[in-house]
Amino acid sequence: MPLDTSVKQAAVDLPFIRVPDLPQWPVLSPAEQERLKQDIKTMLRRQNAVLVAHYYTDGALQDLAEETGGCVADSLEMARFGTEHPATTLVVAGVRFMGETSKILNNEKRVLMPDLAATCSLDEGCPAGLFSAYCDEHPDYTVVVYANTSAEVKARSDWVVTSGIALPIIRHLARSGEKVLWAPDRHLGQYVQKQTGAEMIYWPGSCIVHERFRAEALAEMRSRHPQAAVLVHPESPEEVVALADVVGSTTALIQAVVTLPNPEFIVATDAGIMHKMQQLAPGKVLIEAPTLGEGATCQSCARCPWMGMNSLQNLAEVLKTGKNEIVVSADLARKAAIPIRRMLDFARDMRK
Repeated sequence: MPLDTSVKQAAVDLPFIRVPDLPQWPVLSPAEQERLKQDIKTMLRRQNAVLVAHYYTDGALQDLAEETGGCVADSLEMARFGTEHPATTLVVAGVRFMGETSKILNNEKRVLMPDLAATCSLDEGCPAGLFSAYCDEHPDYTVVVYANTSAEVKARSDWVVTSGIALPIIRHLARSGEKVLWAPDRHLGQYVQKQTGAEMIYWPGSCIVHERFRAEALAEMRSRHPQAAVLVHPESPEEVVALADVVGSTTALIQAVVTLPNPEFIVATDAGIMHKMQQLAPGKVLIEAPTLGEGATCQSCARCPWMGMNSLQNLAEVLKTGKNEIVVSADLARKAAIPIRRMLDFARDMRK
């Protein structure tokens, strides 16, 4: 009997998500910024701390992480880095689920974040209670959740995945004849299902940044830049993904800018990624994908407001005060670590 490869969306009422305005940080003079960076470097050394920053954070934070022996990466590499680094304090510049993941895997370490209110629309749109009830309704499905989820949701899952490793893991499960309950991003779920042929049901969440890219405006922009390659993160709507030359995780899109011969790239993901792209490929022209179209209120909204809550100013403050510590109970960390370590082990075996 052939597999049912349709993707069925959960019929649930998602909670209202309050989206903050992008923070407007005070502009620092070059001298002020350098003094602040030196203060942070000193505090990191004294506290045996290391800074881990996501590609979507401000470029100054990314630079500081690398200058101090930390890490700038996607969420999979951030998780792996924290487990392998000897520092006793991890300072995570990103959004809350990234800090929680670091704490889950390193419960004995202190994990700090510049702002604990820096969350994620995917995380907020998948409350643990609602999600657990949905899983209970489908006990014969293997539960696979995206990293952009709370510790409680991870603890309810069988596998945790990032966009960089979702395809090989779902292919593995499909070949084993397992049916997949996917959460929380419906666009990534659709993309994964089409690529793997897995039998899937999925949660109806989405990322507020990637949801706003518009196919019609992207096609028009591409016509004006015929030499450009279109790079799309798979959290984007299906019709946007269909226009891509490269679909992939943040790391895959960065690699595409470095390796492809195109002189220009239209980038359909959070614009924070362009900092690393420009560093690695300084001769390439990077263009933000448009969000013009029905339902959009700005030409390019490609900025996560929660990622924007990280700054040099509040990073220095958290190191001075020790506030904004991530706390995950030992029991919850133990449960949530199982599906995360399953992903990390799978990734390690792939590298071998």
